[in-house]
Amino acid sequence: MPAVPQHSTIAVTGAAGFIGGWVVRDLLERGHRVRGCVRDVADESRVGFLTAMPAFASGRLTLHAADLDEPGCFDDIFRGCDGVAHVSHVSTYDDPEYVQRTCDHIVASIERSGSVRRAVVTSSVAAVISEADITELVRRPICDEDRYPDESNPKRSPERGQGYSIGKVIAQRAFADAAASSAAGWDAITVCPADNVGPIQSAHQQHGGPWQHLIGRMLQGRCEVFQGTGPYRPWMTVDVRDDAACHAGLLESDLVANGERYIAWSTERRSYEDVVATIDRVLPELRHDPGPIVDPSPDRHRAREAEFRGIWNGLELRNDRIRSVVPITFRPLDVSVRDCVESLIAVAGVEVHRRPAEGDSHG
Repeated sequence: MPAVPQHSTIAVTGAAGFIGGWVVRDLLERGHRVRGCVRDVADESRVGFLTAMPAFASGRLTLHAADLDEPGCFDDIFRGCDGVAHVSHVSTYDDPEYVQRTCDHIVASIERSGSVRRAVVTSSVAAVISEADITELVRRPICDEDRYPDESNPKRSPERGQGYSIGKVIAQRAFADAAASSAAGWDAITVCPADNVGPIQSAHQQHGGPWQHLIGRMLQGRCEVFQGTGPYRPWMTVDVRDDAACHAGLLESDLVANGERYIAWSTERRSYEDVVATIDRVLPELRHDPGPIVDPSPDRHRAREAEFRGIWNGLELRNDRIRSVVPITFRPLDVSVRDCVESLIAVAGVEVHRRPAEGDSHG
């Protein structure tokens, strides 16, 4: 199916979210019309940053209430759209049947639209690298679009913390298979973003993803090594604005085909401790005092810390495929951290734990 043309109408699910909000902004800057799908159009605390955009005043950006748990709720929204950026999260990833069902709702609305030619679906790098057995990363260390987790491992289950990765793989296949068998003539392209770091646009987004939330805690002097993605895994990052550019670029690209997926990451990686140190290095004016870094890892993980760090650092991260189909230059992580920090302070009012200024006296 051809790419969406210039000045298209694009629907964005999850438009009030951290990634979705930047997808909306990027599409508008490219000249498209955007239909932003949110849960509650009247919730000013979540949609205020969208209604403040100049395109909302003109009507080029419109907001629409939709709940992807409800079949048919996107029918009227998608009708007349050229493309869909499906960025929204589901309520849980631990129920594969539920994940499939929500995908079916979106697919059915695309089918009934009579106009959608391409859907870009947000997955995750977890659908590339998340393993029930971390030593599988040693056996297959090249992290590109051809890599999938070992799905034959019996420990790969929601009960073992693999639900998110499983759900993302299900969604990718659900959209690609539906498009391949459709007579309506649309295609589905998947984006697998890495750890999104960058500026928030609304205060509620400080809690809309783990990375900006963790940076907020660092600023407050509440540093705790993050184990949510695997013991001692470094941050593998993409600036949220670059992630949005990948979404928009894949909608517009005529170099992609149905069922393909693309990893969006800069290939930079940095340990939690190094991210903490980055704040003071890029913004010395803050006099940031992170306080002690607490490691809550269980003893069995601490005993293997060197091994875990070595495994993660031995991965070969590739992004040549996305760069071959979308004109993108990924921002350095230093820029992403700086802009995230400044937005957390300015937009969310996060208070910084600071060192005393020179000359300050106590007592």
